[in-house]
Amino acid sequence: MAERYWRGDIETMPREKMKALQSERLVKQVRHVWNNVPYYRALMEKKGVTPDDIHGTEDLHLLPFLCKDDLREAYPYGMLAVPLSDCVRIQSTSGTTGKRVVAFYTQDDIDLWEDCCARAIVAAGGTRDDVCQVCYGYGLFTGGAGLHGGSHKVGCLTLPMSSGNTERQIQFMMDLGATILCCTPSYAAYIGESLREAGYRPEDNKLKAGIFGAEPWTEEMRREIESLLGIKAYDIYGLTETSGPGVAFECFEQHGMHINEDHFYPEIIDPSTGEVLPDGEKGELVFTSLTKQAFPLLRYRTKDICVLSRGECSCGRTLVKMSKPMGRSDDMMIIRGVNVFPSQIETVLLREGYSPNYRITVDRVNHTDTLDIDVECTPEQFSDTVGDLYALEKQLTAAIYNMLGITPKVHLVAPKSITRSEGKAVRVIDKRKKYD
Repeated sequence: MAERYWRGDIETMPREKMKALQSERLVKQVRHVWNNVPYYRALMEKKGVTPDDIHGTEDLHLLPFLCKDDLREAYPYGMLAVPLSDCVRIQSTSGTTGKRVVAFYTQDDIDLWEDCCARAIVAAGGTRDDVCQVCYGYGLFTGGAGLHGGSHKVGCLTLPMSSGNTERQIQFMMDLGATILCCTPSYAAYIGESLREAGYRPEDNKLKAGIFGAEPWTEEMRREIESLLGIKAYDIYGLTETSGPGVAFECFEQHGMHINEDHFYPEIIDPSTGEVLPDGEKGELVFTSLTKQAFPLLRYRTKDICVLSRGECSCGRTLVKMSKPMGRSDDMMIIRGVNVFPSQIETVLLREGYSPNYRITVDRVNHTDTLDIDVECTPEQFSDTVGDLYALEKQLTAAIYNMLGITPKVHLVAPKSITRSEGKAVRVIDKRKKYD
């Protein structure tokens, strides 16, 4: 069991015992938040709820939601639930859409977070004999810190590479025999392309697994990365607001991510009404932090759209699974009245044999939405013959129309002409905001 699980007692815990543990922790956490976070206490009072009303997870629906706007309003210390002197670290979101969200950690918070990341590494086949190359960004971004700490707990030789400097990444990967790669999926694909261009074959590296997260990616993208690097590619999920990566992770089934539900209680709600939906229904993912001390969020709306399932898993874990996020309620684009997710477009591109490098531009011309998609050709596809490119663009336009029900303008561009991202890939430029 020690080789298959990091915490077998937790990861294979019977459902009734897990429910009892979650209820015990929830009751304690609600009291902790009520006593120490005036902002959330005011939300509870407004809804007419007190800690005495919460007896277990069956009462969770009585509590008010939190969203990112609440965290921005309470910035920087309004959600802090312990004395600042008890905190040893902060992490932060990118702040691209407004004020940054700053999350605080006690040492116990960090230990529990790294424990969750260790579970993910072991689920991907990691042991103390592995060399784990961490190419997520370090600093305020949670990716590097979380997988770095998890790798240490497992006992791997850890390469704290951070993101960027791909030439050096490849040198260390090959010279030191990295066996596990941790980074965003778009950067993993770029490393794979760069290895191929340098003359390496997938069998030339010692990688066996990759743990990729921090941005949406499709099953088609998974197959592309696995082919480029000769590995099994595992998804990992997390967000700064709850701790960072390690909230959920894939096992060898590669079919849904096990949620570390002893620390993070999941719900699926209707994003429009807030109604809690049953397992198997698609909706917005909501998390309640059951054990975090410094920054404990109750019923935090993630905006990620997914499905929960509790069926048996061949890996032996009893932890509930979440599907790969199907998009974000706030990333969904409404174009000419049609709901469009970037992941739908990526699915078509990879299925049609194009590279995973693309850029979507949405604009409004004469009061009508426009959808332009720049798509890199592979070196084999690229041709200077205008007629050849036009025929390919027409074919790809039809394929995307069949997926979305609206007609885009597809522009096939030369290989390497779209700027690569060494962190989270920026796929969408929506120029309509300037008209709103």
